[in-house]
Amino acid sequence: MSVATISPRELNALRDKGQPLDLIDVRTPVEFREVHADLARNVPLDTLDPAAVMGSRQAAADQPVYVICNTGSRGEKACAKFQAAGIAGVVNVEGGTRAWTDSGLPLVRGKKAMSLERQVRIAAGSLVLIGAVLGLTIHPVFVGLSAFVGAGLVFAGITDTCGMGLLLARMPWNQLPKPDAVCASR
Repeated sequence: MSVATISPRELNALRDKGQPLDLIDVRTPVEFREVHADLARNVPLDTLDPAAVMGSRQAAADQPVYVICNTGSRGEKACAKFQAAGIAGVVNVEGGTRAWTDSGLPLVRGKKAMSLERQVRIAAGSLVLIGAVLGLTIHPVFVGLSAFVGAGLVFAGITDTCGMGLLLARMPWNQLPKPDAVCASR
């Protein structure tokens, strides 16, 4: 199935015309907290439940659900999840939050965070370096660690699915405390 797309400027033009919009940002909570389109609400891709989103819609049932991520890739995956659940009116925002930002459209900025993509590069590079150093100094079998990470990066590039990114997205530093947990700690 193909995914319908809309540019950030076209989406903003719909808002300017007074059309109610339902924009779902599927990035991690920490990425969302750092910067997001002002009309977006956060529903991370790893916890996305299309039926629950449809049940909590702010726009009319006949209006599309718009999906945004960082550059568009996770947005496409989210749209595919909606389509697999039998929901057809889903539109991916071309270029994601980066394109929204580059277009000079309204944003909400919060606490700066390290991007998931940067975390993956640091983790992958560290594992390759550790594998190479241990392979040279301890035992050649440790070079297998570097080969494993390299194969994972090739797989990620071919399939546009990054296992390390999915794993890192679930790490505690990429989560925000639940509102109840904040209240309970006071």
